[in-house]
Amino acid sequence: MASPPTTQTARPLDALRLGTSGPPQITGVVADHLRMLGARQETTGRREDPGSVTLTGGGFAPACAHVTWGDPEAGLVDEATVQAATGVMAVHGRRDGGPRGLAADYVATATGVLAVQGLLAALIGQARGSAAAPVTVRADRAGLLAVSQYLAAAGADEEEATALAPGGPPFTSAEGVLFELETLDPGAWAGFWRALEAPADAVRAGWRPFQFRYATACAPLPPALHAVTRANPLDRIRRAAALSGAEVCRLHTLAQRHAEADGAAPWSFRPLGGPARPAAPGGPPAAASPARPLAGLTVLEAGRRIQAPLAAHLLGLLGAEVVRIEPPGGDPLRGMPPTCSGTSARWLALNRGKKAVEIDIKAGSDRRRLRDMVAEADVFLHNWAPGKAAELGLDADDLALVRPTLVHAYTGGWADRIEGAPMGTDFMVQARTGVGEAVRAEDEAPAPSLMTLLDVLGGLHGAEAVLAGLLLRERAGHGVRVDSSLLGAADTLTAPALRKVARGEDPRRPAGFRLPLPTADGWIAPSDDCAARAAAHDVTGLSTRDALARLRDLGLSATAVTTDLSELHHDPRFAGSISRDAHGAPAVPDPWSFA
Repeated sequence: MASPPTTQTARPLDALRLGTSGPPQITGVVADHLRMLGARQETTGRREDPGSVTLTGGGFAPACAHVTWGDPEAGLVDEATVQAATGVMAVHGRRDGGPRGLAADYVATATGVLAVQGLLAALIGQARGSAAAPVTVRADRAGLLAVSQYLAAAGADEEEATALAPGGPPFTSAEGVLFELETLDPGAWAGFWRALEAPADAVRAGWRPFQFRYATACAPLPPALHAVTRANPLDRIRRAAALSGAEVCRLHTLAQRHAEADGAAPWSFRPLGGPARPAAPGGPPAAASPARPLAGLTVLEAGRRIQAPLAAHLLGLLGAEVVRIEPPGGDPLRGMPPTCSGTSARWLALNRGKKAVEIDIKAGSDRRRLRDMVAEADVFLHNWAPGKAAELGLDADDLALVRPTLVHAYTGGWADRIEGAPMGTDFMVQARTGVGEAVRAEDEAPAPSLMTLLDVLGGLHGAEAVLAGLLLRERAGHGVRVDSSLLGAADTLTAPALRKVARGEDPRRPAGFRLPLPTADGWIAPSDDCAARAAAHDVTGLSTRDALARLRDLGLSATAVTTDLSELHHDPRFAGSISRDAHGAPAVPDPWSFA
């Protein structure tokens, strides 16, 4: 189709109309985000209808997304069963020593954000001359994407760098206050514990599992460290953190988060490059296709750890050429164990297929070189420390001078929305926003998941924001600054619970919620609506296969819980889905399909 005319569009989806039907855990997220992007809700179907979302108007052919949980014949019918099958329960449960479901609808939330990405990408493709095509998004593929780093590590050539054993934060003060501790510096770690007079051998033994908890989803710390914090009041713990350079954050409740919530969207957009002008696509219209709507576009990514690299990885799957900006000597995480053919399996999960250029951003000549690269790019994406881009002269307004139609994207921690916020890392944001309460049933003590929930969901939000910025650029003809954050990801994940708080209801799920049932040789997970009836039947003496057959005979839905992620490669529920890359590392399927 012909590209829609350039307009004075203020939001990416202004003048488009929205219709939804199907499972509200997924389509509710989609509808919320599309409305915040400017779409107007017109129709809402029944929750029993097949999951679909349609955007019409604005000069575009209709864009449609179909959403589904997965293969119902394999028992993948809802959040609980998809968490069980994809390994989410196994990874989240490592801290506790056995599989455990997330009480929040994490996979549904991720699926909803991915569906928004698919719709935005389809509209961008149309604006760049591609034919319209519906997109399908499956929750089971979203679940595989969420555990892709853990899956890659499980299929690596060598063992983990530290033990996969139960244990980890949060810590408890003498008053019984739960808190998170964060530092990326071994010196600050040692200084914090020295100030609390912790045994030196426990401090030394604790650093490695603490440092690797982002990668392993567990942290078997010496019991002496937990004993030390339980013997000290919170004031002394905070003083020790201040003196050492570490940071602590007490766990907030969902009610506390609701009381301070500002109602902001999970991303923000600001025009760049002066008044609107005819759009300048980054590649020839013929480069785009329904399956690769970003073909011909270039993304420069200066990302570290998970959030920004995952966002760029998703843009690459949609056809963009992604060029990583790495420090001299390359990204040190390339060698992080375990490895496949000498390259970190986890690094490959986020960065396979990207090009790389080494740039010393501290050197003026290299910064000029980077600006020259920006002049030919469509997106500049980074997650540097707050204020770093401006300090280097590489902020949105600086780069708009060399590329007025640039989409400048920042994926950060707090988006300057929380006064006095701690370090903007996954576990600290979980602690500060009530996620530790949302992911645990009411009979469990609140605890942030050691699975990197927000880094992954934040990466999905980052890609969503970039796609919205690219669509806004195509429609309005100017560059855009887009900002997303871990805070925005947390608010999206906890939105259903926060709405319960607003209604005066208990936001937490009931005791035993999404707790798998043990069998003679493993675990099974019933669907949420079958859980109470399934728990009434003792299957501990049955094999997993026989236990599932018994529940099926009773008309109850359930599936086997994946406990060994290395087995997913051969799991018939995902037959043909998981492949191996050129390094031999497991690679999960694209989360969307266009047809």
